[in-house]
Amino acid sequence: MKVEQISIFLENKPGGLEHVTKVLADANINIRALSLADTTDFGILRLIVNDVDTAKNVLKENGLTVGRTTVVAVEVPDRPGGLHGILKALSDSGINVEYMYAFVERSGENAVMIFRFDSTDRAIDVLLKNGITVLPGEKVYSL
Repeated sequence: MKVEQISIFLENKPGGLEHVTKVLADANINIRALSLADTTDFGILRLIVNDVDTAKNVLKENGLTVGRTTVVAVEVPDRPGGLHGILKALSDSGINVEYMYAFVERSGENAVMIFRFDSTDRAIDVLLKNGITVLPGEKVYSL
């Protein structure tokens, strides 16, 4: 029920993001979802890719600082209030969302969101008990 995400720390300068995408393209790695957050000096690029181990290795070989984090992919009803219902179930259980971002594809009639929680296992438990679909990594990597 968990998904592996890689995080790359980039200097905030022209060409940094292009370099990452070239390294991944040359290694035949497909980016499935991404989030980029920046400050004045650096950015954090978070990626879901089809081959986490290879991506992490080739990025490190090319001088990039790479981390690995566990996140959760959740089907969100694609209608007004769909996300609110999920966030309410989590909030009512005292679970904090540290960050989230959208996935590039839908799963059936639902949107897919990537979440990072302060308590991943508890969050998965709450989601499942509330009838919310949590996607396994294997499905997310191949969507």
